[in-house]
Order: sequence, then C-alpha cells, then structure tokens
Amino acid sequence: MNLVTPALFGTYPDAAAIAALDPRDLEPLIMTCGLYKTKAKNIVAASRLLVARHGGRVPPTMAELIELPGVGRKTANVVLAVAFDQAAIAVDTHVFRVANRLGLTKATNPMQSETQLMKVVPESEWSDAHHWLIHHGREICHARKPSCAHCPERALCPSAKRFLREQSADTA
Repeated sequence: MNLVTPALFGTYPDAAAIAALDPRDLEPLIMTCGLYKTKAKNIVAASRLLVARHGGRVPPTMAELIELPGVGRKTANVVLAVAFDQAAIAVDTHVFRVANRLGLTKATNPMQSETQLMKVVPESEWSDAHHWLIHHGREICHARKPSCAHCPERALCPSAKRFLREQSADTA
C-alpha cells in the first residue's frame, strides 16, 4: 500500500501546489521512499511541466509522460494502465526476472522484455499480467532464492529444474 500519497496530496492537492514548492519542502513528506531527495526534485520539476504544458493535468500518452522528469517507460506504463485504463506492460525488476525465468521472454533489458511480453500476452491481459508477474516475483520467484518447490508454475517453468537441483545440492 502506498503510504506517501495520502499525506502528500492531503497537503498539496494538485500539480500547481507542488510546482510552487522548493523540493526541500517536499522531502519530509516522501522521505520514507528511497532516493527521496532526487524524487522530490523530479516531482517538483514534473509538476512545473504539467502546469506549463498540460494545464496541470497528467497527459495520457507515452511520449508526453516520458518527457516529465523522473518518468521512464516503467512509470509511464503504470500511469497509462492505472490512471487511463490503457493496455500497458510495466517492466520492473520483478517482471523482468520472472518473465525471463518462466521463458516468456529472453530479454537482456526492460525494453526487450516489454516488447517480447506484448507478443506473448494478449493485449487485454497486459495490465493484469504486470501485476501477476510482480506478485509472483515478490512472493515466490525471489531474486536470490526462488521458492520453486512451492511454485504453482514449476511444471511449466524452464528455470525450476535448475533451481531445484541447485537447492538440493546446497542442502546435501
């Protein structure tokens, strides 16, 4: 659950209010987030652009979103999927790892992963697939030690045999 946004938007309800801030004024409200000083600068700068270019409203296109400071493809895809109900696959570290391990992709970077996932996942499922892969990565398919023995996808997963073999060797 996002614990930062209720206090942030309760204090500064729109882009214009945030745009008027010095980034240091924003830091106490977001300091529980990692890299909060950089994020504060980006949030204020993005808010200023939103006000100047978009009337204070979040734009509904990838091209416009990635022009905002601190917004890359992952964040833009999340905004498109959640705020605008557009089909989008946001590739974070969990999605990238799990998609590769499950054999859905053979990607070496997030952009390749996004493109490959768009080919194998039906468009109507893109936004949900993003959430499913994140959840699977957080709960079962951990980065260092995946829980393959407890994975409901292990029979289909090309990586499961290797990890199960490695884990058996570690306990032997």
